[in-house]
Amino acid sequence: MAAKTTRERYARARVRRGGWERRGDRLLTRAQFVRRLGRSVALAGALVAVSLAVGVCGYHFLERLPWIDSLLNAAMILGGMGPVDQLKTAGGKIFASMYALYSGLAIISAAGILMAPVVHRFLHKFHADSGAD
Repeated sequence: MAAKTTRERYARARVRRGGWERRGDRLLTRAQFVRRLGRSVALAGALVAVSLAVGVCGYHFLERLPWIDSLLNAAMILGGMGPVDQLKTAGGKIFASMYALYSGLAIISAAGILMAPVVHRFLHKFHADSGAD
């Protein structure tokens, strides 16, 4: 089987459903990239929103804090700052411990989801410009 020419490789513009373009594929158009970036922003935003909702409900129902104080505590933990109110119940303390561990992973995951399209485009463009296989 003959090797494909550069023209044949870059003529393909396939992006698999839910996937990323491969080495031989051409760079996405700006509009396609913006759509991919928008999906990443939406996914990361949903992850943060669901995480915040879990934290708010946990503080409200386990520690009996008012909704606004629950929101403050959950947002501070999710942001890496730590709780504001002193916890009184054993259930609240266990929840806060588990929520703090989860929050660290959730924020790192959200950052990765946000950065993935930009880093992928940069690396793909760098590789496409080099003309190497």
